[in-house]
Amino acid sequence: MIKIGNKKILIKTGDITKEDSDAIVNPANSALQHGGGAALAIARAGGSKIQSDSNELIKKIGSLPVGKAVITYGHDLNCKFVIHTVGPIMGEGNEDEKLKKAVKSVLNLAESYNLSSISVPAISSGIFGFPKERCAKILLETSVEFLKGGDIYLKTIVMCNHDQQTTDLFLKEELKYI
Repeated sequence: MIKIGNKKILIKTGDITKEDSDAIVNPANSALQHGGGAALAIARAGGSKIQSDSNELIKKIGSLPVGKAVITYGHDLNCKFVIHTVGPIMGEGNEDEKLKKAVKSVLNLAESYNLSSISVPAISSGIFGFPKERCAKILLETSVEFLKGGDIYLKTIVMCNHDQQTTDLFLKEELKYI
């Protein structure tokens, strides 16, 4: 665990759809069509309204650009909200900066909704092919920097990954902050 004053970052292996944080993060595509990976698991566990809400958002905004985030209700999930963000696809260029921007967008959105906790998977490291070790570095570095910044309502960030290998990479990166 990384402690920053009264705030913390926890790292765990688990099913993000079972997290009871105020919000969970959905590593989505630009069309918010939840057809694979964590996005599909979240849409299935949250019920059909997750996809319906996403479709309504896309009708209004066109598409969700890489690095941006939007929020919908959690519906049948344990969380109140789902924050959808689009991380970079490996090979499109400037991936590290795009991933950092996606994480910042998620954290800023959580803060604007006065959320005290969020659960985040290893964004872009699944079907988008982003290297897991770099993902761990960027997610932790960006989260630590955010929690150090002034008067933040957000108190807990859970890095929740579905496999032990990814969790181990996050735990290795965590050692730099302990």
